[in-house]
Amino acid sequence: MDLNHLRYFLALSRTENYTKTAKLLHITQPSLTKSIHVLESEIGTNLFEKNGRGVQLTPQGRLFANNISATLYSLDQSISQIQNLSSPKRDIKLVSLRNLSIKWLPEMAQQFLQFTDDPTINLDFSIGNGMSPQMLRDLRRKKYDVAFCSKLDGYDDIDFTPIAEQTMVCITPINHPLANRTNVTLKETLAYPQITFAKESGLASIMTKLFDDAGGQPISSYSVEEDQAIAGLVANNFGIAIVPNMAILENMPVKVIPLSFPKWQRILYMAVLKQNTLRPEIASFVKFIQQQSRDLAVNKM
Repeated sequence: MDLNHLRYFLALSRTENYTKTAKLLHITQPSLTKSIHVLESEIGTNLFEKNGRGVQLTPQGRLFANNISATLYSLDQSISQIQNLSSPKRDIKLVSLRNLSIKWLPEMAQQFLQFTDDPTINLDFSIGNGMSPQMLRDLRRKKYDVAFCSKLDGYDDIDFTPIAEQTMVCITPINHPLANRTNVTLKETLAYPQITFAKESGLASIMTKLFDDAGGQPISSYSVEEDQAIAGLVANNFGIAIVPNMAILENMPVKVIPLSFPKWQRILYMAVLKQNTLRPEIASFVKFIQQQSRDLAVNKM
């Protein structure tokens, strides 16, 4: 039994008109008529009967249409799944800061996959060591195709596109003397031991400058690379800290206090090598993220 004959039969069962069906299938009407007659001969019964200028399903034809519709749908699904497994995957290797990997990047990635609707594209996620300098060095070595990180000096060979922004806040243990404040200046935090960013962090040099502008450097109890780890130490009474206002803070036993001065926003970026000729799927992903991130207000963290 020819699958095309079955598909022609289903199309005719919906339109009940030979001329219209032939046009929809891009075949001639005699070819359609011949296919239906062959199918009816194989089954041994009439599937259609005349109805004015058109046709209508016989009871046998109606039963056959109901059954064959589900069967062909299942067959098409199976063929599609097999083709997807057989098609070579085109990987886009992504590396990201941890705070972007929690919510922002998964949402953008899912939107991109729905936008492209291309089953051969595979997004390969990594958080690397979580540090922007290392991510950018790995990007230069082409270990990754796209990095989501801080923008650093000395990387003129890399294009940076702003994709999200974060405000800086002071976080304290819930029983800390500053915990009842509605806002605080950076200078006021200098009186307390702090968890600071390690030199390897993209925020380290920025925080040094901000504290210089505030009148001095903090007493550093511990120096840590990642902001989530800093928040964990603060939650367990190891000190206070100045960190980006992350969504994870909402579920931690810390008090989040806005900074009244200086007010500063951390901009996060998508990084891509300038001289690298992007494969079509990577270029499509980069363009999609750029379009989604034109308005930074939409992407506040």
